[in-house]
Amino acid sequence: MNGLYKTGLVHRQGPWRNMQNLEIPTLGWVDWFNNRRLLGPIGNIPPAEAEQNFYAQHDVLDMVA
Repeated sequence: MNGLYKTGLVHRQGPWRNMQNLEIPTLGWVDWFNNRRLLGPIGNIPPAEAEQNFYAQHDVLDMVA
């Protein structure tokens, strides 16, 4: 995870003057990684969407039982 972060943000968009200048871009990277990144093994959908689908299916199964 750290290597992906460093390669994708820190090294590619740097150099950074200080840690405060890196804070907001880091939050944007985390948002992209969790909510907008397309993940092939789960059907080219973002992880957040896969999680929503999982819990929606889980709720339906609870209603059936």
